[in-house]
Amino acid sequence: MPVSKAHANWNGDIPTGSGQFTAGQSISGGVTYKSRFEDGPGSNPEQLIAAAHASCYSMALASTLASAGFPAESIETDASVTLRPVDGAPTITKIELVTQGRVPGVDEPTFRQFAEQAKANCPVSRALAGVGEITLEATLAG
Repeated sequence: MPVSKAHANWNGDIPTGSGQFTAGQSISGGVTYKSRFEDGPGSNPEQLIAAAHASCYSMALASTLASAGFPAESIETDASVTLRPVDGAPTITKIELVTQGRVPGVDEPTFRQFAEQAKANCPVSRALAGVGEITLEATLAG
């Protein structure tokens, strides 16, 4: 398996400085104190974690369903990452996954079981096991 790489730099102090990052061939952005802690314009590491989790989870769910004989037509997942101070340090305290699948032949309770299984086995979910709370809302598209 390939090794995934990214690069980041930071210039200046935290309140007024800025940074840039790149990952893969098409991911890049800028980060500032305001984009990270004050909902200002730009990107932040938590958005990258959310994107990684949503995409990894969608793939894991599609794989889990296909392995059980239910290939998905589509899986769409949103991830929200919450950053809060804990003991004076910024900490990711919660990740919310909301997924919707279009999966012929599967009822809602069965889909939710596969969704929970995928959450447990998704490599990014496992890497983020230290996050206090990872929730999942899973529904089938109508």
